[in-house]
Amino acid sequence: MPLALIRGFLTGIITGTTLCAFIVGIVIEYVPLIITGVGLPVVYGLLLHVAGAPRRAREAKVAPVMALAKIESLRAGGTETGDIPVAFVLTVAPDGVATYRLKITHGINLVDIPNYRPGGILVVRYPPDRPWKAQVVERLSPEWERRVAEAAIESAPEAGLVEEPPDGCAFGALAVLGFALGAALVLFLFRAELFAPEAPARAEETRSSTTTSSSGSAIVNVDRSLLGEGELRRAIDALARATDVSQVITAVVEDRRLTVVFAPTDAQVPRFDLRALAVDRVPGLVQRAKATIDVGEPQTWQVTIIPFGTAVSSRVIVTGPGGSGSLADGG
Repeated sequence: MPLALIRGFLTGIITGTTLCAFIVGIVIEYVPLIITGVGLPVVYGLLLHVAGAPRRAREAKVAPVMALAKIESLRAGGTETGDIPVAFVLTVAPDGVATYRLKITHGINLVDIPNYRPGGILVVRYPPDRPWKAQVVERLSPEWERRVAEAAIESAPEAGLVEEPPDGCAFGALAVLGFALGAALVLFLFRAELFAPEAPARAEETRSSTTTSSSGSAIVNVDRSLLGEGELRRAIDALARATDVSQVITAVVEDRRLTVVFAPTDAQVPRFDLRALAVDRVPGLVQRAKATIDVGEPQTWQVTIIPFGTAVSSRVIVTGPGGSGSLADGG
């Protein structure tokens, strides 16, 4: 039981992380996160399969129980293949044990359906400790064929139905908790990209001015395009002379404006040193976005820079008559 609860909790975490990572990856257009969302359940499934190998090996060594069973009712389902899934209600009569009812599903070829009818006798096989996993035995030895022909089984009461034990409320609660934690983890790690503030409206431009705010942000306005050679580096140096730029969580570069958001004091959030930014990559990223994103004649652009693990991720948004588009650079 404890292992089942742990499995439910881990499955919830993987499910929440997978779904949220896939959606967030699409929203922020970050391909590695999308791939993670797709690949994580595959890896988890493989790990569960490997972890269950010892248990399956032990179960394979235990001889299954063979028992006669009487068909109480059957109902065929729909399928597009040759085998039709048939839901059976059986009365199982193991040797030396009281009879009981059981519900199973067995695939039967269409031409063999007439061989199964209420009151008929067949043989089932199941693990000794899990009778609800019973399977119909189709190829019988001469001894079992004789026993089927001679069998007369009284129907077990409906109250004697044997079913797989439910996982219980604790299993469901832990799965939901794991789902919420997995989704929250992804949102926490990528909150800066998801909730990055919009660059403020342009104020009257000056040759070079720096404005800091008590709310944890700063703006540098210049009278030349920051795509010019050395212009972005000079803007960063000007800001560094006015405030500490080693604790940045978001930087937004526009044509003549640099907006920086700083990490709150003592907050455990990813951050980077603005002075270590590879500024020479920004002009190339913007030019590549203008050339590849189809929005008509580009009118405005904006580069958002955030920390991503030990690296820094950049994304440029280009706007034109045809709308807007973005291009990401892992930086």
